[in-house]
Amino acid sequence: MKKYIITVVGKDSVGIIARVCTYLSENHANILDIAQTIVSGYFNMMMIVDPEKCEKSIEAMADDLDRIGEEIGVRIHLQHEDIFNMMHRI
Repeated sequence: MKKYIITVVGKDSVGIIARVCTYLSENHANILDIAQTIVSGYFNMMMIVDPEKCEKSIEAMADDLDRIGEEIGVRIHLQHEDIFNMMHRI
């Protein structure tokens, strides 16, 4: 199973989780794990998703999520778990 990491960061507002989850559901991406926090008005969410049943390419999904992030005022980043892990190794 290929796993991808989605990170969402920005000023908190109503509907961030709903918008991202709705997009993933509409594109048949399975959410395997999700964690979110709000600190001093700033929203931070990390999701692990399995896009195996998605009809769109990962690149198209990344572009869509980037556009959604711009629309709702947050930064959304999608990357393969191997890249995420390599970037966050100590």
